[in-house]
Amino acid sequence: MSIKLIIDSAADISKEEADKLGITLIPMRVRFNQEEYLDGVNLTPEMFYNKLIESSELPKTSQITPFEFEQEFDKVVKNGDSAIVITISSKLSGTYSSAKSAAKKYPDKIFVVDSLNACIGERLLCQYALRLIENGMDIKDIVEELNNKKHKINVMAMLNTLKYLKKGGRISSVVAFTGELFSIKPVVGVIDGEVKLIGKAMGSKKGNNLLSSLVEKKGGIDFSMPYGVIWSGTDDSLLKKYVEDSSHLWKNSTDNIPAYIIGCTIGTHVGPGAIGVAFFEN
Repeated sequence: MSIKLIIDSAADISKEEADKLGITLIPMRVRFNQEEYLDGVNLTPEMFYNKLIESSELPKTSQITPFEFEQEFDKVVKNGDSAIVITISSKLSGTYSSAKSAAKKYPDKIFVVDSLNACIGERLLCQYALRLIENGMDIKDIVEELNNKKHKINVMAMLNTLKYLKKGGRISSVVAFTGELFSIKPVVGVIDGEVKLIGKAMGSKKGNNLLSSLVEKKGGIDFSMPYGVIWSGTDDSLLKKYVEDSSHLWKNSTDNIPAYIIGCTIGTHVGPGAIGVAFFEN
């Protein structure tokens, strides 16, 4: 009997990458007007941002249904295996609730973990889960460890525009206009499973400095755990500049800084041009 890992596409892991890692990916559905796509399957992040920029309305994302989870759980159990399911934060989507509902039919076989995160935060927890599975840890111990360690994950990102927060009704038109006028760069983070404003600066340079100082205030990055930097849009030049400017965060610890593009779940709200850091705090 082996332990399988099942994730939703909010972790921003593509179908191709999931297959290489031996992960089962269940995609969310993304709708642009009348066109529907499977996130990470026939909708890449690059395609998503091109459509987002061109579209007058924000796309809509559908949660995964209990039936979709049941189909995958059946395969696992029929093969004599068990599985850990890691989902997007229960405060951002009903997907966790769907997985829990479906898992009731498979006691002691299917274990569901609410990542309390999304995009790279969820990805980091998935990467850690793979490590624990490969190390041969018991499934119940893995679930307990994931539920403990998920509270150590930090995801922080500086937005380049307020346009998409305004489109989504998360800020008013007046706030958006004032922010754009004075080049205010908000920094958001995932706090207790929700995306919240954690700081703001005037201009990109001060925004980069603020982002780095927030990382330091968390005690810095635990380089023994999964970590990475993130960006959104069709161009990663802003991220490259940030990595260069914030070299003090990692220069004595690593030469390898994994970079990941933010997918549609969070990308819908932050828009293109966002940059950020994700890590387990020391």
